[in-house]
Amino acid sequence: MPESAKVNIKEKVRRLPHRPGVYIMKDRLGQTIYVGKAKDLKKRVSTYFQASRKLMVAQPKVRAMIDLIRDFDIIIVKSEAEALLLEGQLIKKYKPRYNTDFTDDKRFLLVRIDPRETLPRFRLTRNRTDSNSRYYGPFAHSSHLRKTLAELRRKFGILLSDAKPTDLGDGKWRLYDDARAEIYEHENEITEKEYQERLEAACNFLDGKAREWLAELKEHMEHAAENRAYEKAAALRDMIEALEQTANRTRKFERNLLGTHNHLQVVKRLQSELALSTAPKHMECFDISHISGSFCVASMVAFRDGKPDRKNYRRFKIKSFIGNDDFRAMEEVVGRRYRRLHEERKAFPDLIVIDGGAGQVTSALKAFLEQGLEPPELIGLAKRNETIIFSDGREPLNLPHHDPALRLLQHIRDEAHHFANSFNAELRSKRLRESILDDFPGLGSKRKQQLLLHFGSLKKLRAATIDELVELEGIGKITAKRLIAFFNSNID
Repeated sequence: MPESAKVNIKEKVRRLPHRPGVYIMKDRLGQTIYVGKAKDLKKRVSTYFQASRKLMVAQPKVRAMIDLIRDFDIIIVKSEAEALLLEGQLIKKYKPRYNTDFTDDKRFLLVRIDPRETLPRFRLTRNRTDSNSRYYGPFAHSSHLRKTLAELRRKFGILLSDAKPTDLGDGKWRLYDDARAEIYEHENEITEKEYQERLEAACNFLDGKAREWLAELKEHMEHAAENRAYEKAAALRDMIEALEQTANRTRKFERNLLGTHNHLQVVKRLQSELALSTAPKHMECFDISHISGSFCVASMVAFRDGKPDRKNYRRFKIKSFIGNDDFRAMEEVVGRRYRRLHEERKAFPDLIVIDGGAGQVTSALKAFLEQGLEPPELIGLAKRNETIIFSDGREPLNLPHHDPALRLLQHIRDEAHHFANSFNAELRSKRLRESILDDFPGLGSKRKQQLLLHFGSLKKLRAATIDELVELEGIGKITAKRLIAFFNSNID
């Protein structure tokens, strides 16, 4: 590292505050090569430039990164939790080469099934390259997945990639030619139709397994955050987000294969499968999103004739309480939505879909009953096994995984989920942008909002000159100078 760069970094490290925040390491071209978070920025960043550098000897990756550092920036926030959220956003934005890249789809395995085969096998892959195949996953842990495939073979009697079935003629096949035929306790000589039944059962099991593992990862992340194990929580957060993004792309990819279906035909099929009194041409779906009770919001998406009706999507901030209670949140937003429609004398949808199980469905139904409103057809779609929950007391229903009616329900549920999460992320991002200004003395919330609206972003506000600042009503030269000095001392 050039001596001038060493002096510059040493001086910046010396002036770092003992505050929580995020640090951004850059190379000689100004490219971001690493983003990290810290409870204490001064203590954390200084460890990269200590003379002994014992950590570097043990970690060649860290040593290589430090040799490339020519500058760094910091962003101060109010808490470790905010640093955790901001770190994730910046990693997504810059994709630094030295951050553990949890967003690379190639880290995760998919299970591929080619329906063009007479007896489709379950194969592992890391890429979706075949538009005719069905994919399941992604799965974060390859060892768990391989054990699951072995379990599928024993439990359902299906074929894996190493199998070589024998055509016996007359529509009969021998699956295995060795002792496995007896070990797996399934008929070894079967027809294509019998194998297809095994295949569908195994697919449903596999899809449920993927959701089960994702739910477990989320529980581990929340537990780590509650115990202030922020490094672990951050790693789990990135893995979960990458898995969900890949899973969403997989579901959309698979549903595109159903493009030949007429949307109205699928709506009619859904009416038949759910035994509805009318075809659900107008559907609305609700989802709740929060992070351990913070930034709790809800979404409502609308479908018309089986297709998204985006101009009628709605977003809700939870107003009746603060905390983590999906049931109360669902009751509130459903009540607000249909009380307003009732007051405006507008028609209710043909079908309401709730993202959740029996508890969420009961909460939604309660919202109607407490206001004396007659609810339309109302169901829930429970994620783990894609189980359909009825509000009228009927037994839960599981449709075949590739049933177009189920795909339609999954589509509207995924739209609601994405819409809710994007609103949640928007609020978190806004809160992070404003958190620095919270520490500037004498600046009220109204003036703070005016500054951000006027300049459009915190970055542009930080770059503003005194003359530009005083153009805003209520900001004089003294305040403008203090604000610039504040930014210079807190964000380097």
